[in-house]
Amino acid sequence: MKISRKGAALALTAAAATVLATSCSSDGDKAISGEGSTAQQKAMEHFSDKLAENTDIILDYTGSGSGDGIKKFISGDVDFAGSDSALKDAEITDAKARCGGNDAWHIPLVAGPVAIAYNLEGVDKLTLNPQVLAGIFDSKITKWNDPAIAKLNPGVTLPDTAIKPVHRSDSSGTTDNFQRFLQSAAPTAWPYEHSKEFQGKGGSGAAKSTGVGDTVKKSPGSITYVEWGFATENKLGIAAIDFGSGAVQLNAESAGKALDAVKFTTPGSKDLVVDTDALFASQEPGAYPLVLTPYSIVCSTGYEDSEISSTLKEAFTKILDEGQEGLGEVGYVPLPDGFKTTLRTTIDALDSGN
Repeated sequence: MKISRKGAALALTAAAATVLATSCSSDGDKAISGEGSTAQQKAMEHFSDKLAENTDIILDYTGSGSGDGIKKFISGDVDFAGSDSALKDAEITDAKARCGGNDAWHIPLVAGPVAIAYNLEGVDKLTLNPQVLAGIFDSKITKWNDPAIAKLNPGVTLPDTAIKPVHRSDSSGTTDNFQRFLQSAAPTAWPYEHSKEFQGKGGSGAAKSTGVGDTVKKSPGSITYVEWGFATENKLGIAAIDFGSGAVQLNAESAGKALDAVKFTTPGSKDLVVDTDALFASQEPGAYPLVLTPYSIVCSTGYEDSEISSTLKEAFTKILDEGQEGLGEVGYVPLPDGFKTTLRTTIDALDSGN
């Protein structure tokens, strides 16, 4: 019997879902649980549906934010963490302890562009650049008709009204990556270290991707950084970004072009941490490098229930093979073939951890 994600959600309480995630259900279905990054939540829902259609695996994922997901993984409450940024040193140590002394691996199963989404009546096309974005989110550029914005938008009538920047109020991997992008692409304009907590001055905060998207939708003059799918869901304006080689519109082609050039911090390792500094600093013409590569963080081996590793391996393989279809409809970019080949090597090694 195959159960869809929606059916499972209706049938299970949160407590029951946690129990189900670590054992086989009575009718033979297998289950895995994850929690964390809201940036990949829509993709995980898509993957869950694909697994329900093609396997007997139930994927239960809760979008609570990267920080919470890592905590739940380390404590053993879920089988994998969803995080928009890699584990820090202390978290690596804690994760290894959770994994019975074995390494935790980062597997970037999802690629999702970050949109600069805005609500500005009468302005259907807007171009910004990293330096201007840094000024906006640090409350140094406060009016929509500021000369720095006007220079990037010749012929566009910009209102003499206040800019209302909105950032994530919760611990967020999207925030970490957005600030890393500003740090890499506009180092003189963004003096802060990247962090899951927003470091800029001023603006207002909202929790989770749903929160910032909804806030901007309801607030004329506002702007935020949010995953592409949440921006389109709320029918917000999406700015083109001049990364250094001319304005680039966010679309599947421009984001895919950036993904083709992705490198990993430790070539040859099965722990696949993306070199985001190089990605975010890219100025390749026609590429949109403000792309999140959220991780599914798993134990390479060492789960208390030995079936979890094999179920994760089966599920992630199906996600690579069949889960990429339809991702563009929910705001993500299908993974390029070379990227998938690298991931497959890690996924194939999950049972052994070698």
